Amino acid sequence: MSLTPSRQRITQLMSTPLDSLRGVGLRLVEKLSKLGLHTVEDALYSLPFRYEDRRQLKKIAQLTPGNSEVFAGEITFAGETLTSRSRKKLFEVMVTDGSGQVSLKWFHYRRDWMKKQFVQGRRAVFIGEVKRFGAIREVHHPDVEFVAEDQDAAELLRSDPLSFGRILPVYPLTEGLSQKNLRKIMKDVVDQYAPVAATAIPADIVQRQRLLPLSEAFRQAHWPESDCSLVKLEQGKDPARHTLVFDEFFFLELGLALKRQGIVLEEGIPFNVEHRYTKPLAALLPYRLTAAQRRVLGEIKQDLMAPHPMNRLVQGDVGSGKTIVALMAALIAIENQTQVAVVAPTEILAEQHYLQFHRWLEALGLRAALLTGSQSGKDKQETLKAISCGKIDLVVGTHAVLQEGVEFSRLGLGIIDEQHRFGVRQRGVLKRKGVSPHILVMTATPIPRTLSLTLYGDLSLSVIDEMPPGRTPVKTRVMTEHSRDRAYSFIKKEIGQGRQAYIVYPLVKESEKTDLLAASEGAKYLQEKIFPANTVGLLHGQMKPDEKEAVMGSFKNRAIDVLVSTTVIEVGIDVPNATVMMVEHAERFGLAQLHQLRGRVGRGTEQSTCILVRSMRCSEDGMKRLQVMSETSDGFRIAEADLEIRGPGEFLGTRQSGLPDFRVANLLKDGRVLEEARREAFQLAAEPDFMTNQKYEELRVVLMERWGTRLELASIG
Repeated sequence: MSLTPSRQRITQLMSTPLDSLRGVGLRLVEKLSKLGLHTVEDALYSLPFRYEDRRQLKKIAQLTPGNSEVFAGEITFAGETLTSRSRKKLFEVMVTDGSGQVSLKWFHYRRDWMKKQFVQGRRAVFIGEVKRFGAIREVHHPDVEFVAEDQDAAELLRSDPLSFGRILPVYPLTEGLSQKNLRKIMKDVVDQYAPVAATAIPADIVQRQRLLPLSEAFRQAHWPESDCSLVKLEQGKDPARHTLVFDEFFFLELGLALKRQGIVLEEGIPFNVEHRYTKPLAALLPYRLTAAQRRVLGEIKQDLMAPHPMNRLVQGDVGSGKTIVALMAALIAIENQTQVAVVAPTEILAEQHYLQFHRWLEALGLRAALLTGSQSGKDKQETLKAISCGKIDLVVGTHAVLQEGVEFSRLGLGIIDEQHRFGVRQRGVLKRKGVSPHILVMTATPIPRTLSLTLYGDLSLSVIDEMPPGRTPVKTRVMTEHSRDRAYSFIKKEIGQGRQAYIVYPLVKESEKTDLLAASEGAKYLQEKIFPANTVGLLHGQMKPDEKEAVMGSFKNRAIDVLVSTTVIEVGIDVPNATVMMVEHAERFGLAQLHQLRGRVGRGTEQSTCILVRSMRCSEDGMKRLQVMSETSDGFRIAEADLEIRGPGEFLGTRQSGLPDFRVANLLKDGRVLEEARREAFQLAAEPDFMTNQKYEELRVVLMERWGTRLELASIG
């Protein structure tokens, strides 16, 4: 594809290194690179994180506490004093302008330098956030510009338009780089290079969405006009930022739209559905599928029978029965003489799925195998051989399934239990294990809409939005560790009525054995001191799969009253008679985990209770999580709250999440812009001549530059 000269030139200019700017030498380049700024384009997209209003010089009497203000005055006192409580040294300067006085304080300073600069009678302009303590106004660590003897403050302000008389950008800094220096660099970049920036988004979309020209958006985002609304700037709702956010989302969504189309155009393996195994399985199940499960299964069946590969995301709340839907889909693939790969993000989850699946498959005369990273060499080789010659119908494993050396005889369906931990790339690797196999993605907890549109935007979506009948909502109580005895009494009462309980200890890290110690010591203590008349069982991650299965079997058959466990029971255990879930150190768990754990109870008709025991040293975020748990049991609401508390990166564990790196957009704030950008992008991609029409050539080039590699859009190039 040939680049039009203008686009080629723009690309060239945008990749200009920052050391080509006047005054940017080697030392500055080092500091800028610490902020991730290497090229002109990096600088343009590195927007201020806040703005400072320096439009007006105020009288001291007019200063508003809580605001960042600009004021001038004369120094009446300067010297070291002590803080009233801790008696630590600080440097204090008193300033007056005739209308009032203000105290300036520095807690970190070089004494000799301060004494030399801040001399009684000297005048200056000060900028900083005003605080009020009683009748006294204070500013801590203000910016200071000294006024020359023959100059007044207003003159100084006029002589330095980069620092005064306007709304100023405030950028993230690194050691040895001042705000003033960085502003100068940014101003040079914006003045010289913003004018050449041009969008490739079609004019009709620009008009409909009221977008600014890209050059203007960069200029206004970095150096807002004086009549600009500071409130809108602070909220990120100004037209400049809106334009840049839309631009960023639009190209991602356009890539996802084309990716989905590519999948539709690809030839797949159309399956015949004769219910050879699904009917017998339905007869074996002790319950009837819900209407939502049947609807989603219908959507999956339609996809599997089509001549192109399925790419579908199934999400549903804890306990909505996703696993059985996945198993039904797997049986359709097996009925069509193909194999199934089920990939889970952790060994514990892979084992859970294996223990569930192999029971049903064996009852139907089929074979399942488990493949994980920690398997011994001999076991692994035998399993790999059985997979490659087609003796295994369904393989469950961790990312070990995705590694080289795992060969399938004929892979027809890949099921990925994502739990937000696999990105676009991993789905691609699984696809290449077969000839265009069908892909079904399942999430253990609901995903907030903004994330499903960015992470899974190329997939069709199914939602299991109904719980199996006869379930009672779980009551949730938060208690401090001092109330533990009350919780134990409650559990004893439930056991006395013939019911069972879980007590979960935190797993600090998957690789650490600390959970084993805590849970096994806990089980011993509970058996001897708290529940001597009952049977206490133990379940943890270091047990072999058959040992775990034996313990779970005993619990299910009511031979165990209290099951002490680590988070291994997070997924896939269904014991309707268990009515209490007690979680120790609940503040250490993420919201998704707590929601999963709570989902282990409330599976029968009896009232169930989830007791979250927190330590007295619970963090603010920990308290927020526990409050959300006590307020709602709606998984979608919990997922949104989790995203708000942790932010997208941590929510997903960005390192391997496949979440795009947005330079301007923020998934928490910009959900509505994302929806609009997606609508416009999908509409445009659906035009029959989009891939061939000359007028979209520039758009296709920009798309490949930005997302080609990340989204594996090779076919567009």
